Amino acid sequence: MPLAANADHTRLMTVRHAKSPGQALRSLRGELDRLLPIDVLTTHYPDRSGQVLLNVVLPRAMCSTVRHAAAARGQKPGVFLGRAVVAALQRNERERTRQLTVQLTNLLAHHAPEDVLACTVHVLLRSRDPASLHSHDENGSQPTP
Repeated sequence: MPLAANADHTRLMTVRHAKSPGQALRSLRGELDRLLPIDVLTTHYPDRSGQVLLNVVLPRAMCSTVRHAAAARGQKPGVFLGRAVVAALQRNERERTRQLTVQLTNLLAHHAPEDVLACTVHVLLRSRDPASLHSHDENGSQPTP
């Protein structure tokens, strides 16, 4: 089976022919479990419903906990786990937005909005060139040769 690794070798990608994304993940899990210790498999592209599918291996105790929690809510374990993951991602996004808002508010308390915007544009444009990110010191000045 051809596998491609990402740049830092933490993720693998392969193409799997199957009738559905779920079937592709299940058959891939069956093959890879014999070769590699993989915790999570995911589809790279969303399915017809716009969902990215996850195939997760949980320890037995966690499976039991998920089954009980799902049953208490009248849900299937996969639905319960999916909703829990979506809720956690939404909480994380709200927290990241809150933190960014606090940091931006602090910046605006000490700097004019146009200065913050100009600096943001400068940093964003510079970030497109990874070499330029390291060519400035902590004060934003370019080091002298």
